[in-house]
Amino acid sequence: MDSEIQKNHLKAYGITYWTLEKGFKAQWLLNYEGGSFLLENTPEIENECRIRGVTYQVISDLQAEKILEEISSPSQNMEAVLLEKAPKIAVYSPKDKLPWDDAVTMVLTYAEIPFDVIYDEEVLEEKLLLYEWLHLHHEDFTGQYGKFYGAYRTAPWYIEEKKNLENLSAKLGFSKVSQEKLAVAKKIRDYVIGGGFMFAMCSATDSFDIALSAEGVDICESMFDGDPSDINYQSQIDYSRTLAFKDFELERSPVLYEFSSIDMTRKRRIQRTSDYFSLMTFSAKWDPIPTMLCQNHTMLVKGFMGQTTSFDRNTIKSSILVMGENKSNSEARYIHGTKGKGMFTFYGGHDPEDYSHRVGDPKTELDLHPNSPGYRLILNNVLFPAAKKKKQKT
Repeated sequence: MDSEIQKNHLKAYGITYWTLEKGFKAQWLLNYEGGSFLLENTPEIENECRIRGVTYQVISDLQAEKILEEISSPSQNMEAVLLEKAPKIAVYSPKDKLPWDDAVTMVLTYAEIPFDVIYDEEVLEEKLLLYEWLHLHHEDFTGQYGKFYGAYRTAPWYIEEKKNLENLSAKLGFSKVSQEKLAVAKKIRDYVIGGGFMFAMCSATDSFDIALSAEGVDICESMFDGDPSDINYQSQIDYSRTLAFKDFELERSPVLYEFSSIDMTRKRRIQRTSDYFSLMTFSAKWDPIPTMLCQNHTMLVKGFMGQTTSFDRNTIKSSILVMGENKSNSEARYIHGTKGKGMFTFYGGHDPEDYSHRVGDPKTELDLHPNSPGYRLILNNVLFPAAKKKKQKT
């Protein structure tokens, strides 16, 4: 899985997932040649690699033993992690969304990793319990329809989406979309607390925490829910309810495409040609979880925009681990935390290979980006629940 040899990093994750599905053994060799996978040598796996265009190397048992011996050395920042079972995956997304509206849906499809699409009805019916891993489509959990009002309030797609969300909320017994989305957010939070793994990108990250923090408070203006917001609602925000963020200021204007001060999009002073973020280095033997989540063939990843591009370091709770950052702009791009028995990862930006994705932009063709470091970070999270868990030493 290094940068020089592997022809298709993304499909390699699909091969590893397929291997686990078939009941074969697999190990993730953290920090060894770009985070390689050690799979059983079977004709089926070799054939699948050839079909999918994934580079592989057949080695002897003796060579494998030597690699594992090298990895186990205390002098090496490496670790071999056993992958036990292919996690059952759910993508939280409106059923009518096109696949290329969401980077995770695209890369799962490209890597040939199976998943189910679920939405509010399934979440409220406790269907999350069927899954080990959940991705949140770039959703707005605050009931403000993505804050698209300023630019798109007369667009047919916006009018239709607003109508559909209002109808769904009424069907589920709620008088407002914001109330229904809060109920969904709380179910997802409880899923994490109970031991689930949750991954979110773009606006699903901050809008999720904002919705939880504003329970019992009306932060929506009349064009969103038919009545004015609560006076001085900022003072009623409860940061203790959130997963990752604190001390943020909500954006009151309904015509501004922004939720709060968490997002750095309007505070960025970075040229596109120099927009990169760096991944942190962790001890593979002592901190295998963040090491797994940061496996890549480069430590420098191209930046990309989104409604929520990145996170202001001042709004991140001290208990949250920053795994990717742009130090020059004091922003975090990739963060991880725990809640109860479960874990979550937030990743800023919309599409790692579409710098400034906008409404109506064409689909990203991943065949043109089979070695994308930005997309590898997503797939690290997909395989992460398959790893045999060890007690952390720190």
